[in-house]
Amino acid sequence: MLRAGFAEVDITPPIGTQIIGWLKVVISKEIHDPLFARAAIFESDGRRIAFIQLDTLSVRWKQVTEIRERISSTYNFPGENILVAATHNHAGPAIMNCGEARRDDAYIHMMVDKIVSMFGEALSNLQEAEVGFGSCFEFSVSYNRRIIMRDGTVKTQAKFSDPNALCLEGPIDPEVAVLAARKPDGELLGVIVNFTCHPTHHGADGMISAGFPGALAAEMKSRGCPVTMFLNGASGNIVYFDARRNNEGMSMEEMGRVLADDVNKILVEMKFRGSVWLGCRSRIVSPPFRKLTEDEIKGTVEGAQRFVDPAVYDRQMTALVERIQQRGHEKAQVQALFLDEYAYVGIPAEYFVEHGLRIKQETYPHHTLIVGHANGMLGYIPHKDAFNRGGYETTFGGVSRMAPEVGDILADCAIELIHEARGTTNSKVG
Repeated sequence: MLRAGFAEVDITPPIGTQIIGWLKVVISKEIHDPLFARAAIFESDGRRIAFIQLDTLSVRWKQVTEIRERISSTYNFPGENILVAATHNHAGPAIMNCGEARRDDAYIHMMVDKIVSMFGEALSNLQEAEVGFGSCFEFSVSYNRRIIMRDGTVKTQAKFSDPNALCLEGPIDPEVAVLAARKPDGELLGVIVNFTCHPTHHGADGMISAGFPGALAAEMKSRGCPVTMFLNGASGNIVYFDARRNNEGMSMEEMGRVLADDVNKILVEMKFRGSVWLGCRSRIVSPPFRKLTEDEIKGTVEGAQRFVDPAVYDRQMTALVERIQQRGHEKAQVQALFLDEYAYVGIPAEYFVEHGLRIKQETYPHHTLIVGHANGMLGYIPHKDAFNRGGYETTFGGVSRMAPEVGDILADCAIELIHEARGTTNSKVG
């Protein structure tokens, strides 16, 4: 018998909290809408897996470890089977150091306490359930933000009003994927929505907000869904505004309604199953840091694009270079959670969409979904060609410090984990 349980808890910080995601110090002055943490737990045939979603920019590996260990010791739940992901919300509190913003340890302590308690609520909500899966494609709300210029370099978030603009560098991932759980009588318990796009509507304006994932959850609640979890994909180069239309885009509320309409259309056609095979596989990798040159350290390499204020980069450079020279590499976890033929791959990075699409394609016949900003944060992980062209995401600094091959290292690991599981799931996988 399959059982499922959902829960959510408000984790909105107070006004006056530092907002993270803009490299500079931004002090919040208004709460536009609340932030939440959400949990979804699945149990079948003695196996248990869980998802935790946070309306934050990211989540540090240290925080993930603490969350897992406390849940394991408090509830006897296998911590290694929990995927912890951030929506990559740019209008939330400083849960890590990012540029000039310093992490708020008091907030983090409060947040972790609430997450652990919420997980207990989700466990108490476990009940007999059916699950369904479905997806559609949405092309009206997300866009690749990197424009190739006539000199062969890339400018991030440029406009085609620039006469030197040539073309968009790459694709988007248009899939809106939905996992829904309901009671045997048909009453909805909750949904998990996977889509790929930066939530950056607010934050720089001093407003605390959950962005379009929060608008989606609120819209779904108004339509009768108790809990809507949002898992962002490989969104490192994907935004909500369109360079082809002078960087115009929908409001977060409009995006929420469009995505909610997509989810509802999927639910109408969804077929549910009363049992699923659950699984979890993970691996620790040691991806290398960038091999540094003086031009990269000074920000003068061809195609470099320092956003906000170049001095922000210069002020952090000495400590960053020392860290790289001392360590040589980072440690990171790649994780895959399975529900029958569906695989959710947790990637600890702001991953470029090209990597996510590669993983999806090369893990067929699994239906693989990418969960970015999960179980830690390596910063931007562009594709190799991007390093030859430049742009904000490849410009060396605290948010872009890993070697060009790291994207493929993470993708190779994810693909191997999923292929290893093939045959241990049910016959639908082949």
